[in-house]
Amino acid sequence: MKQTVLSAIGFFCLLTASAPHLSAQPQVGESLTQPTMKETTEYRDLSYVSNGHPRQKLDLYLPLHAKHPPLIVMIHGGAFLFGDKGDENVGKFIHAGYGVASINYRLSSDAILPAQIEDCKAAVRWLRANADHYGYDPQRFGAYGESAGGNMAAMLGVTGDIKTYDVGENRSVSSRVQAVVDYFGPTDYLQMDAHGLPGGWNNDAPDSPASRLIGGPIQENKDKTKKANPITYISPKASPFFIAHGDADNIVPHHQSELLLAALQKAGGSATLYTVRGAGHGFQDAEADKLAIAFFGKYLHPDSSL
Repeated sequence: MKQTVLSAIGFFCLLTASAPHLSAQPQVGESLTQPTMKETTEYRDLSYVSNGHPRQKLDLYLPLHAKHPPLIVMIHGGAFLFGDKGDENVGKFIHAGYGVASINYRLSSDAILPAQIEDCKAAVRWLRANADHYGYDPQRFGAYGESAGGNMAAMLGVTGDIKTYDVGENRSVSSRVQAVVDYFGPTDYLQMDAHGLPGGWNNDAPDSPASRLIGGPIQENKDKTKKANPITYISPKASPFFIAHGDADNIVPHHQSELLLAALQKAGGSATLYTVRGAGHGFQDAEADKLAIAFFGKYLHPDSSL
């Protein structure tokens, strides 16, 4: 496929984490299984909320020979209706030397917005609070997601200094991430149908994934819907973004990522949009992955400036 790249480089603010108080402290070796990848330690079904919902769990993968590696928080897609942390391709980051935390969160059938972003931020705080226990770097977190997961990764990237969605445990530590990779995530649901391609979803319908997420038809609940839009929260303090999107996507229009890029540029942030020509929703593109890994390397490398 032919690709194009749009970029804007600006400034961003990153927040370091203080020495944390451990909440829901795990025990050494908790849920440890045999590595699924060569020279990788794997922890399954770690609860990031004490006595929480069954979906409030994560899997942690750490390269054995990397000392205090940066951590990539992977957030699965599935229209907020389905999906699981075990389905994510963690290997592409493990093999690049990163630790990976693949997280589950409550689906729209479990709870409506803002439960999903509250869960993602709770997972980040738990991971930061327990970094010393597991041995990854608490100051260098990246967020990665595809589709609905891309929306959540973007929300993490723009709400680092917004405490509204920091609820529950570990609130003495930050839920900020230092870099975001967003693959074909939705942003402004209110504009999706106006820019959709043939064969796509009717997002304005009362039973659409977006309407289920916010608890009612999106066009009749515009204020609630705007709370699901990362653009609503963008400021100069947003994390750096790498966005990848196919221009033949009939589920989440490419226009959604164009809107995000423009808003980040306007705020003076660092953002790149990589367009995969002819690609639809859920594409697999080796060049996009290569660029995403290089992007994380730029902002999560031990020598990068915080």
